[in-house]
Amino acid sequence: MDIRQLSPTHAVSPQIAVEDIPAIAEAGFTTIICNRPDAEVPPSHQSATIETAAQAAGLNFVVNPVTHQSLNMDMVAAQKAAIDAADGPTLAYCASGTRCSIVWSLTQAGSIPTDEIINATAAAGYDLGGMRGQLDALAQG
Repeated sequence: MDIRQLSPTHAVSPQIAVEDIPAIAEAGFTTIICNRPDAEVPPSHQSATIETAAQAAGLNFVVNPVTHQSLNMDMVAAQKAAIDAADGPTLAYCASGTRCSIVWSLTQAGSIPTDEIINATAAAGYDLGGMRGQLDALAQG
């Protein structure tokens, strides 16, 4: 498991497995957000399987499947709502963490400066500098 912090209360990760759930709970996360569509993974890693394990460990679980082609502002709003509703730190996962970082960045546009968003994702290993114009535009409303 490769958890990468984007903020004090939000992290991203590549695909997680049922076996990772205890460590995620021990790390203090209270909500897991699945940004990976089930069509990309075998049954052992599909959202329902991970959700069952997460709930058994006392964690909230939110499904918000994202692809680069289908990403829209409704998905961004759903991600923001899940993060805002969490009663503690959130962990979002997809194949590599990139999609999760993109969605998080879009949720933060206008709340924190674009440079801070890009620096946070870069520090976690995700180069989202190409999103600067989009983040700036969203921040301006």
